[in-house]
Amino acid sequence: MHRSAPRLSRILACAAVPVMLVVAGCSSDSGDSKDSASATSPSAKKSEPTVEPAKYSTLPDACTALSKKTIEDLVPKAKTKGGTPGKSSDTATRGGCSWNGLDDNGVKGSQYRWLDVGFTRFDSDQSLGSGAKRATDEYTKQVAKEQATEGAEKPASKPVTGLGEQATAVTYSLEKSDDDFAYATVIARTGNVVVSVTYNGAGLAGSKTPSSADILKDAQKAAEEAVAAVGSDDDEKAGASPSAKPSAKSSTKASAKTTTKPTAKTTAKATKAS
Repeated sequence: MHRSAPRLSRILACAAVPVMLVVAGCSSDSGDSKDSASATSPSAKKSEPTVEPAKYSTLPDACTALSKKTIEDLVPKAKTKGGTPGKSSDTATRGGCSWNGLDDNGVKGSQYRWLDVGFTRFDSDQSLGSGAKRATDEYTKQVAKEQATEGAEKPASKPVTGLGEQATAVTYSLEKSDDDFAYATVIARTGNVVVSVTYNGAGLAGSKTPSSADILKDAQKAAEEAVAAVGSDDDEKAGASPSAKPSAKSSTKASAKTTTKPTAKTTAKATKAS
């Protein structure tokens, strides 16, 4: 009877081991279920990606975007040298200006010129996309519209390099009142702004019509100035910011105080000690 007691103890001890293992396994499964539950909880949902901020927040004045010399070269004898502003309900997102003039040479005939500059700006919008994407869509629409000009003869288009992020030049000729007009339109996109320059000319009363190549060359010259004018207001505001200059001065003074004075005191103490 005494010998059977130790044997019974060993049997009970061995039987207890699987029970402990089962309990440990259950507790481990419980932890995994908590982790998986927290991973699928509403708080773990990813937030929507934000759209890229618009590069430009303002537009230049279309009537002053081109230099006076350029206006005089492209539109001799302009009726209104300061240009005629286009109608816009929101000048922060859309603006334009045009010039026209007739250079009368008497019996030698006359030369007519017309120039128009336009700007369209787009803000970034969470539902509509970034300003740059929206401007790209508008740029594509304007190019397609210009290429489909009704009554255009000998239409041609080509990309223009070195002008904003992307640019296209469209040329064609139109007959108006028995006179041939040469047209050139340059459409460019820079950031979230679309720039359009349309230039045309005609020789009247027996004067020779300007070549398409000359009209295009002058249109590109005007487009370069118009694109360069975009962002000029933003740059001026950034340069005139009062917070930039004081911070630079204060940081310089602070660095001078922390480096020169403590060093001088430390050197004097070290000299006395020696």
